[in-house]
Amino acid sequence: MLLARSFTFLAASVVLAGPALAQTMVTRSETAASGKSVRLAIVPNLKKDCSTGPMPEIRVSGAPKNGSLITKVGKLKTPAKYRCPGKEAAVQAVFYQSKDGFTGADEVTVDVKDSDGNVQTQNIKITVGAAKPDSTAKKDATDL
Repeated sequence: MLLARSFTFLAASVVLAGPALAQTMVTRSETAASGKSVRLAIVPNLKKDCSTGPMPEIRVSGAPKNGSLITKVGKLKTPAKYRCPGKEAAVQAVFYQSKDGFTGADEVTVDVKDSDGNVQTQNIKITVGAAKPDSTAKKDATDL
C-alpha cells in the first residue's frame, strides 16, 4: 500500500513538473573589459511569424556579484541573418558593467520571455579583463 502511494505521488510529481520542463535553459560565455559596458542580450518584439507582438520581458533571476546590469528599450532593424531580416522592431536589451578595477569571473542569470510567450533562462558567465585605454571608444557604451 505504501509503495502504491509513493508511486502515485511520484507519477503526479512528474505530471505536474511537465510544464516547467518547457522552459529552455542556455549557458553561454561573454567577455568584458573592467568598468566598461557590454551588451549581453537583445530581444525584439517580433513573433515567430515576424508580426509585431508585445514587448519582451527580461527578469534578472541571478544578479552579478561584481558588477551591475542595466536594461534599455529601443528600436532597431533586424540583421540580414535574423529569421525576420531587415524588419524594424522594438527591442529590450541587457547590459553588464563590472565594478571599476574588477577583473575575474562574474555570472548573471536572466529569464527572457519573448513575444510568443516562450521563456528562456540564460546563464551568462562573464570573464572580465583589464580595461585597455582606447581614445576612440564611445563614452556611453550602452547604445543598442
